[in-house]
Amino acid sequence: MGSFFSSGTSAEEERCNGIPVILNVYDLTPLNNYLYWFGLGIFHSGIEVHGLEYGFGALDLPTSGVFETEPRNCPGFVYRGSILLGYINTSPFDLRTFMESMAAEYYGDTYHLISKNCNHFTDDLCFRLTGQQIPGWINRLARLGAICNCLLPESLRLTSLEHVPEYHVFSSEDGSESIPFITSHEPLDGDDTDIDKHLL
Repeated sequence: MGSFFSSGTSAEEERCNGIPVILNVYDLTPLNNYLYWFGLGIFHSGIEVHGLEYGFGALDLPTSGVFETEPRNCPGFVYRGSILLGYINTSPFDLRTFMESMAAEYYGDTYHLISKNCNHFTDDLCFRLTGQQIPGWINRLARLGAICNCLLPESLRLTSLEHVPEYHVFSSEDGSESIPFITSHEPLDGDDTDIDKHLL
């Protein structure tokens, strides 16, 4: 399983390596204290970069379910730890533009515990930013659910294959960093806000 680290980074570290991309992991149940040692658990995760944490959640409305919050403090979840996943050299403005484009792919009403949950989002985001994936144990129960689809209650079953969207390349201001992103929906104009979370 992945090892947790202290997510405090120095200016010297950022100058040498770039901006850290950090996976913050949260417990959804106290049972995780026991399941964790068997490589299982029910977790929420978010990606921290440039001082904000990005996550994905379910909504009843056809609007983006991607939100930003204070790192390691996602409302409703118990923080477990952080994992350094890599570094990027992207400005906050370029990252924000990229996140708004990506948010259009993750509508809250498309959230599904087995096929498109918060951990699928963080895995996708991390891969697009760093080329790395999140540790497998974080979303292992969803993968097991997909394998045992016929045994699940009907409300959780996968019913169809999703369309694989077209990828495009996003370049930063200095042209040195390329980030692939999906554009199958138009970015949203307005932001719905919450005290602790802000939807993109």
